[in-house]
Amino acid sequence: MPHRATLLGIPRSFSGFPLLPLAATLILSGCQLSPSLFDGETNAHVEDPMVKAPPITSGLDAAGLRTLLTAELAGQRGDYRYAGQGYLEAAQRYTSPGLAERATFAARFGNDAALMEAAALRWRELDPRAETPNRLLASLSLQRGDWLDSLEQRLAIAESGGNGEIAPFAEIAVAEEAPLNLLAQQLRSYLSQPEVSQREFHSDVLLGTALIEAALGETQTAQRYLDEVEQQEPESAALWLAKARLALETGDHRGAQQAAQQGLSLAPDDVRFILMLAQAEIRLNNITAAEVQTNALLESHGGNQDLRIALAQLYLEEGHSEPAYRLLQPLISQENIPNIAYFLLGAIAQSQGEVDNALLYYRQVYEGDEFLAARSAAARMLIEDDRLLDARAFLRIERMRHDAYFGDLVRLEVQLLDELSLQEDATALLDREITRTPDDTSLLYLRAMRAWEMGDLTGMERDLRQILRTEPNNADALNALGYTLADLNLPGRLEEARELIERAYEADPDNPAVLDSMGWVYFRLGKPGDALAWLESAYAQMPDQEIAAHLAEVLHSLGRSDEARLLIARILQRTTYHPHIDDLLERYPELTPPSAP
Repeated sequence: MPHRATLLGIPRSFSGFPLLPLAATLILSGCQLSPSLFDGETNAHVEDPMVKAPPITSGLDAAGLRTLLTAELAGQRGDYRYAGQGYLEAAQRYTSPGLAERATFAARFGNDAALMEAAALRWRELDPRAETPNRLLASLSLQRGDWLDSLEQRLAIAESGGNGEIAPFAEIAVAEEAPLNLLAQQLRSYLSQPEVSQREFHSDVLLGTALIEAALGETQTAQRYLDEVEQQEPESAALWLAKARLALETGDHRGAQQAAQQGLSLAPDDVRFILMLAQAEIRLNNITAAEVQTNALLESHGGNQDLRIALAQLYLEEGHSEPAYRLLQPLISQENIPNIAYFLLGAIAQSQGEVDNALLYYRQVYEGDEFLAARSAAARMLIEDDRLLDARAFLRIERMRHDAYFGDLVRLEVQLLDELSLQEDATALLDREITRTPDDTSLLYLRAMRAWEMGDLTGMERDLRQILRTEPNNADALNALGYTLADLNLPGRLEEARELIERAYEADPDNPAVLDSMGWVYFRLGKPGDALAWLESAYAQMPDQEIAAHLAEVLHSLGRSDEARLLIARILQRTTYHPHIDDLLERYPELTPPSAP
């Protein structure tokens, strides 16, 4: 054992985390150490006192102590991932929430999402009333698009009397087109609980539910929830923003105007109320009044450029191009006109039928934000004006002017030609440009994917092999070719597929698509047990229907069909378009969940 002074001299914190005192560590759950170890005996020939000691059945044994010390030292040298793994291992052995908490925050410092989730789950298991692990789990779920799980964690916080931030979550869910019906079901179930209205942040849940109900068209229900919030927190700015939005959606423009004015009095610097008020005035056909008001607001905000642009967008979206132009006009005299201003000026000219003027504005959008959007808008405008040749000439010139966007502009033209059912022209364009730039991997990859869509495996493999000759570690090409060979289950090529996917994993180990491919090739090789961990990891990071179909099939092959059905049911609830699941159920109808149509 190291000298006692060495142990006691360990620094008491790393990166702001309080250290578990060593004394407490040693007696955690009742340490079974022999007193003779500390009696000052130094004779090297004394018999080891632990030789005949009974096995340790509780408390901190040598392995546990080593794990904790190793984790602490890893944190001292900045290896937070290793520290987190050590603390999590200790938290699995000992029922100490503090260890799981340290594991969670070490993983957070190490930016390891998977480790942080595992540690937070253990923390919550050991301390069910702790709010922080649920908050972290909610954020992680939201990051990977698991809306239902994120809401579940937030409601758990609310149920324990904390602020689950349901209203901000609902705003994001509505904007991102989340599965609102399923979220609404969870919220309704929560609100139906007895005494739920007595919880401290009940109004936050009501407000979030109202936002989702309104987006689903359940305006009366949403209004009822908002009325409850008004009784509880009449000074809530979020309440008046929601009331203004609901009034606009239901055509109550006067009510929207009043709600926006009330919200603006509570939060005078909140641009959202300014935009909402302007929108209400516009819909009341008070264009002159709206302009007077927005100009006054701009003056009070020092002529804020972002606000000016946002208001111009609002006028344009409501079909009023003249006031939009008047708002943007002061920007034209500036030296550095933002790209979005030129883009909007182009849209205004286009809405007024001034195609050539619009084209000039769109071309003024320089490299950066809105560049590709402006070129796409310009080309589509010319096509709609029955000027396809001009659109293609425009894109060709833009490729010459902006070399950094060469591949992007070729892809844009190919997409437009495909949309016009001119696939032969699109293929000819792609072939011609690849002949000129044979090492352009982005164009080769595009042609490979088009070949795959057309069932031309030979053409796909040829282009992917060409990419790999130029870039041997191109993870996208390695994974695309490896996955295709595995998915088609081509005789004699599964080992080749595995080697390609393993190379893709070495190049991009955190890519869930690569993890999915790895699991799928092991399944094709007849190793479902090896496939399972890869697919579970892929699904945890990217819970989409294709990975879910693979995971469900592997679970079924391992005799875990009930788990497969639960997984399939969850995907069917989330989306109405699920071709991979449909294909799976066609092959394995016994996996159809009982509630599925």
